[in-house]
Amino acid sequence: MSGNFSIQATLFTTNSTAIINEFWFVPSDILMIICSTLIILLSGLFLLVIVVDKTCHTIPMLLTAHSYIALLIIGCDLLGLATFMLKNDLKQLEYEDSICAVRGYICYTASAVTMYSYLLQSIHRYLTTVYPHRLFWQSMKFYVILLCSTWIWCYIYPIAFLFTKKITYNVDNQICQIPLRSSLILIYTSSCMYTIPVSLVVFIYFKLVRYVRGMNERAVPANILFRAQRQLKMTRRLVIIVALLAIIGIPYMSFVFIAFFTDPPRYHLRFAQTFTDLSVLCATIVLFGFTDPLKASLMKKLRRRTSIAPIR
Repeated sequence: MSGNFSIQATLFTTNSTAIINEFWFVPSDILMIICSTLIILLSGLFLLVIVVDKTCHTIPMLLTAHSYIALLIIGCDLLGLATFMLKNDLKQLEYEDSICAVRGYICYTASAVTMYSYLLQSIHRYLTTVYPHRLFWQSMKFYVILLCSTWIWCYIYPIAFLFTKKITYNVDNQICQIPLRSSLILIYTSSCMYTIPVSLVVFIYFKLVRYVRGMNERAVPANILFRAQRQLKMTRRLVIIVALLAIIGIPYMSFVFIAFFTDPPRYHLRFAQTFTDLSVLCATIVLFGFTDPLKASLMKKLRRRTSIAPIR
């Protein structure tokens, strides 16, 4: 009897309520912690390589570093979210901490920065190919302005949700997000965070395809044609990354679609969050695989360490 009273008193003092967990809650939390930890480690490693290696101090690598900064922020936010979920699930508590809504806000902003970082890379490829003689459009100053504008926009568009308490705590899913239901807020958020940048990346890719095909029909010097084809190849890789994110993010988009007609399943956000972690991890790895200067720099450093290692 005294034990039950003690448990009730503890729950009351912590402003939390006991809940019943499903058997798969903790394993999914652990999977998210592993994924987010790998995102942080890999993004941090690739950023360090870009900063240290002077051959990576170029505009394309600046934009790649920008993508990894966004991925690093997402990784830290996802790790905090997964740790919070695991803590509540282990204790079987319904409890909203003081920064739950802030984690949701950072997730929206960092996700948008990531998607717009791919758009900035596509813009760079397009301008380099179509307008190679516009010096300002090829300058570091121009892209610094674009980067700053991107961060300002991505941090402004969801800030009203934070102060108007649209980002709410979902008890069943142990997460703070904008509820999935038919509303203008959901349409606005999805458009700003995903639809606009993805559509523009695809649009730029097809514009670049048409431009390169037009070059093939004209008498263009071989070196210029080769450079244009290379930029098209790099843009195609960005489209592949975006498509990969879209494919792995199908469960979340399905729940968004369902929300316009009926209530989504009870644990929809848990499923969606697990796939979000996996998609971000995949994007981190694939971006490295598609960035040839970064791969070359990392391989060079690994070979150098291997060659100078003492032989025992």
